[in-house]
Amino acid sequence: MKAYYKSHVGLVREQNEDTVLADDRQGIFILADGMGGHQAGEVASLLAATTLRDTLAGRTPSAEGMQQGFRAANSTVYRRSLEDSALNGMGTTMTALWDHGDHILLGHVGDSRAYLFLDGRLRQISEDHSLVGDLVRSGAITEEEAFHHPYRNVITRAVGTDETVRTDVVEILKTPGEKWLLCSDGLTDLVRDPEIAETLAAMDSQAAVDRLIELALLHGGKDNVSVMLLEVDA
Repeated sequence: MKAYYKSHVGLVREQNEDTVLADDRQGIFILADGMGGHQAGEVASLLAATTLRDTLAGRTPSAEGMQQGFRAANSTVYRRSLEDSALNGMGTTMTALWDHGDHILLGHVGDSRAYLFLDGRLRQISEDHSLVGDLVRSGAITEEEAFHHPYRNVITRAVGTDETVRTDVVEILKTPGEKWLLCSDGLTDLVRDPEIAETLAAMDSQAAVDRLIELALLHGGKDNVSVMLLEVDA
């Protein structure tokens, strides 16, 4: 798989607390969006992403391996937050794709999303671990209401905030020519799915990544925004 990615601090925040890691050789691709006080989010996302990458490196991809990687990342971030009072309460979302020959393993905690794009259709594969995500799934609110909901950034699951974490892991068969999009909520809070799909359909991968970042900034750039686009060989 070939990876194209970009991260931007946005137009409001002073620092970028997102981490994007791509290890083409190991087939490990990670996007994490940190949260916490001054610099704590940046520490959390980097610690989680590097721990996950290092735990998975050299292993044969498996669902249990992905679970172990997320558990290791969670423990590392959680322990660090206990050791340094300045980092208390830090945590991070994390979405990771592990290339496994003709399959893909997807691990996910939080509301940074993973989408599959094929034949002009964009489909969200990850499930938002958020208050608003729960409300949509229960039928209490619509997708349209969710986009404008005042609590749409309240997440219900994160890496490092508790001693343990529950991780969603799915295995999906690859289709030649498909693309995978990993992104932080700095994109999806401001740019709707149809506009994302239109961008992916109209441009090559690097231009699409650049344009998605640009669209988030044009819509206000209120948060850090990170985008990774992965191509499956046709």
